[in-house]
Amino acid sequence: MKVIPAVDVMRGKVVRLSRGDSDTAKTYEGLEEPLTVARGWKREGADFLHLIDLDAAMGQGDNRQIISAIIKEVGVPVQVGGGIRSMAIAEELLNTGAQRVIITTLAFEREDMLKELIREFGSVRVMVALDYLNGMVMSRGWKSPTGLSLENAMDKFLNLGTELFLLTSISRDGLLIGPDYKTLTAIVKRFRKGLFIAGGISSLDDLVWLKTIGVEGVVVGKALYERRFSLVEALNIARR
Repeated sequence: MKVIPAVDVMRGKVVRLSRGDSDTAKTYEGLEEPLTVARGWKREGADFLHLIDLDAAMGQGDNRQIISAIIKEVGVPVQVGGGIRSMAIAEELLNTGAQRVIITTLAFEREDMLKELIREFGSVRVMVALDYLNGMVMSRGWKSPTGLSLENAMDKFLNLGTELFLLTSISRDGLLIGPDYKTLTAIVKRFRKGLFIAGGISSLDDLVWLKTIGVEGVVVGKALYERRFSLVEALNIARR
């Protein structure tokens, strides 16, 4: 199992949100500058990073220069998401060196572009993010309902050639209350491969459980920034 530190960027700084609400943005002393933070996670052993452009996701500008600098200078693979709503932006990020792009709105609104991205770059470089609330998937920065359940959305995108999914529980994201055990247990029984999980991770026990049920990767944010556990401890669990 992979443990992937999150670097979420808003107005040029690394922040953590609760339930995706920009009004809850929190910075951490010494962990504000994105490139410095990314290098720090690499020093602690990270072999993959999760970069999210929150401004782009919310339609309030972008931090693409910062993200490009991290991709080029840090030297570990990254997955990039947030506001990737056109073919041009996705291609720019992939051609810049992102290992993969994370898309939601584009996947739901332009199936043709999703298929074209997969055809051009391969399924391992395109991840579909399914952000869900009460079992239903949301898009456009968690503001718009898609009308699809989590399982129906996964079936839909598997049929379109998607192999990698990031599942985020909106109701738990940033709250440090543990992952969505009930939903994830049911999902893993049906969909065995390509599952990455985010939202609510609060302890090493959470990581042990996620590894036990067989998810491929876990994105960890606030628990690392608030020092609930270290990245070294998390990686030891993931690798043993």
